[in-house]
Amino acid sequence: HTTNNRMEMLGAIEALGAVRDRPEPVKLFTDSGLLINGIKGWIHGWKRNGWQTAAGKPVVNQDLWERLDSLVQARKGRLAWGHVKGHAGHELNERCDVIAVAFSKGVKIGLYDGPAVGCGYSLLEPGAEHLRETAPRQKSSSSKPRAKAGGYYLSFVSGSVERHLTWPQCQARVHGVSGAKFKKVSSAEEERAALEQWGAC
Repeated sequence: HTTNNRMEMLGAIEALGAVRDRPEPVKLFTDSGLLINGIKGWIHGWKRNGWQTAAGKPVVNQDLWERLDSLVQARKGRLAWGHVKGHAGHELNERCDVIAVAFSKGVKIGLYDGPAVGCGYSLLEPGAEHLRETAPRQKSSSSKPRAKAGGYYLSFVSGSVERHLTWPQCQARVHGVSGAKFKKVSSAEEERAALEQWGAC
């Protein structure tokens, strides 16, 4: 018997375990608010309190929190977290749901094992429409960076694609990097065409 929360945690544990020996920075996305809040905030108090909550009760799933904390500490400075909205149409998040449901029902499902660029999905980080706020929203709408009407930039470096609102941001990522690619685009269609040309989708 297991729970959704344990499976969310095990997903993160398995993901970090799979890249344990990889030196490059990693960004891990999850749709679990419990996981994000727990590993980025609550866990520090739990450890100080001997794995007791503020209410003096034992922390649920302590075994998994300890495993996850160990993996996070091992990647200190080389791990970032992203909080994606669940069931909001992001293709990789939806794919994770399909896989999880299949496994829970004992149904065999095809899993990809190979270079990221061949997985059949976009390697772009989730767009703003799929991300949850990780900090309080500013009252002034002008404080949030927006893409200029003229478009935005894509960069493709070492199999990873990123979006940039300005050319200096893009240039800083690709300058002097062998094999790096970049392109200015102004629509989803142009973006997909560039990714297809680079073999990144």
